[in-house]
Amino acid sequence: MLDASLKRQIRMFSLEGPRMTQDDSGTPQEPEALGLWLSRQLRRKGMSQSELAAELDVTRAAVSAWITGRAVPRVEKIRAIEELLGLAVGSSITRDETTDSSGSIAWHHRPAHADGGRELGNVAAFAFDSNLTVLAREATQNSLDERHEPNRPVRVRYILHEITGERLRRFQEALHWDDLVPHFEAAADKRQKVGRVLVNGLRELRERGSVLLLRIDDYNASGLTGPEYDDGRFAAVVRRQLDSHKRGPAGGSYGLGKAMLWATSQFGLVVINSTLSDPHDGQRERRLIGRLDLPWHEIGGVQYAGPAWLGVSDPSRENAARSWWAGERSVEEFYLTRGSGDPGTSFLIVGAHDPSGEAIDLEGMHRALIHGLASGFWASMVAGLDSAPMLEASVEALRDGQVIVAEERVDPHRYEPARARAVQAFLNGTTVQQLTAADDVVALPVPLTVPPLKDAERPEAIAHEAVLLVTPTGDDDPKPNRLVCMRGTRMAVVDRIVSDVPLGSTRFQAVLLAGVATGAAGTNPGAAEAFLRAAEPPEHNDWKQTEDLTSSYARGAVTRLKEFRRAMLDRVRDAIRPTERAVEQETPTALRELLRLDPPPAPRSPGYPTVKSATGSIDGDGAWHVRVEIKLPERDDPWLLHPLLRFVTRSGPKPEIRWARLDAESHCEVTEEGNLLCRPGARSAVFVGVSDVTDHPVSARMAGVEVDLARVKEGVR
Repeated sequence: MLDASLKRQIRMFSLEGPRMTQDDSGTPQEPEALGLWLSRQLRRKGMSQSELAAELDVTRAAVSAWITGRAVPRVEKIRAIEELLGLAVGSSITRDETTDSSGSIAWHHRPAHADGGRELGNVAAFAFDSNLTVLAREATQNSLDERHEPNRPVRVRYILHEITGERLRRFQEALHWDDLVPHFEAAADKRQKVGRVLVNGLRELRERGSVLLLRIDDYNASGLTGPEYDDGRFAAVVRRQLDSHKRGPAGGSYGLGKAMLWATSQFGLVVINSTLSDPHDGQRERRLIGRLDLPWHEIGGVQYAGPAWLGVSDPSRENAARSWWAGERSVEEFYLTRGSGDPGTSFLIVGAHDPSGEAIDLEGMHRALIHGLASGFWASMVAGLDSAPMLEASVEALRDGQVIVAEERVDPHRYEPARARAVQAFLNGTTVQQLTAADDVVALPVPLTVPPLKDAERPEAIAHEAVLLVTPTGDDDPKPNRLVCMRGTRMAVVDRIVSDVPLGSTRFQAVLLAGVATGAAGTNPGAAEAFLRAAEPPEHNDWKQTEDLTSSYARGAVTRLKEFRRAMLDRVRDAIRPTERAVEQETPTALRELLRLDPPPAPRSPGYPTVKSATGSIDGDGAWHVRVEIKLPERDDPWLLHPLLRFVTRSGPKPEIRWARLDAESHCEVTEEGNLLCRPGARSAVFVGVSDVTDHPVSARMAGVEVDLARVKEGVR
């Protein structure tokens, strides 16, 4: 029998419908229709309308009328629907979800590949060095790329929370930790890199009795919209690898950044709560799912591929888990309660650590995250007089709910005073044409020629003007005379020292804005944005020759990029060159000669690359094979060298011989022109070369060889 009060509620519902709700701002929201809610429950149960009709002993047309809202089921049918679908009593009135109970949530592990293939880790996590600075860069970049309302900043919060005791026990119960322990132990293989990290995480959990959670919240972002498996933000993040699913001026393009979330977990475990900008299944708030990334492992003769998902069973797919719309209590148990109803996503990294081993406590991790945000996104946090910043970011550290390090909002003017002043002057339109004061900011155009795409209908190149900002910096600046380049959302990409500055120049900081980052001041920003995006490696720390660049753009793309890099450096040197004051003509010649001051000699060069060792042999075709190790003086700029191969005879000149092949072995790469580009900061480099037999003046066995190095400057050696 139905409770009398429940009958009254159902009658009220049948006559009036569900009550109006309010959002966080107090604005009334339309209630969800019963038909939409019932349709979603049938999909989750894997039941068709015909099957429901048969179970309830009603016609298919009656169920269709309920779904479309043309009719409302009777009281006894509503109760039968709740029982059949496993719903709590009254959930059809409150629109509660069947999955908001721990009993319906479980881990679903992917079986091993039938062909015997094994993945012993996620290769995407090893695409670049792993540390908290990289995590902050990749996660925040993804949040900026998903900015929802362009007139408001994306707000990003990093919250470190160490939990122990009862808090830890309750969290593990919500996470179904006991079900994961056998998988952790089976995958903890010290012979594998991922296995060693897992071994260390399990040991620290036993010894310390605590787990460190790192939650990354973003607000005013799109959220994980879209279906469970088909194309969309949700599937790109939760289901797929190397799928960035980004459009427009995105910072990321490889789909690698999200792997850093799982790489920062000692257990490879991340739980996600998303508030959607566009509804899915008629819902927006508290879309939850967990993902576990383990290497291949075996338990009791059963082999597992490694990945697993925490969710509700999907009856339409074998051994698959779907996300669920959680209640507030479930979200709280997972430490994923969001601060507002703004769309966006919260990622909870379970067992967070610094993969580099540099930050080992809450305070150190707090500092590392602040540094990562400040160094990578200071320009995104600068506001203009009439424009909000693109980004607001903060970091906080807690232990069992108690604040250990108070929340700090990153202030770009504190961490990058000169550079932030330059960007702010650009946004406010207060730049000048020449530096005359300590707070002046000069703006200069830098030309970039974007070559046509290989599949373009029109083969014409496109002209773009980037904006270079230069401003003086104080004597307390630890790293003066540097150039930072950015595009899109103003994330710092290139950060390099400017060498060969004119004698007597003031200390400075320079910022180059290209592509969409130029705003209204730029020409053809979209074309430049796509070109520079293709020139970025996965680390997003340079503009250089990449496979994406050479495969997408017509011949000459690398040359155009080199011209752009040279042009920006030349503009910086021009901007800081001291002005020459003309000597008054009425000054007597003799006095002018006495007053003439010769400038001090230029500082000595830090040295020049030299050949440290060279070994070789002659092959069966008569060609010399040589292996050369180069000693490089330390500097921030790369060395561009041309290796010279000469025959050494007993008398006469030493003829230069062409190379048949050059291969880079370490700390260098071979350019299209046959030069060696040695990495910035490297102290040595090694290459291997083979001589061109057709260019030998005599047989190789009749002469020795020597290797020399010529410096390449502006394409001429």
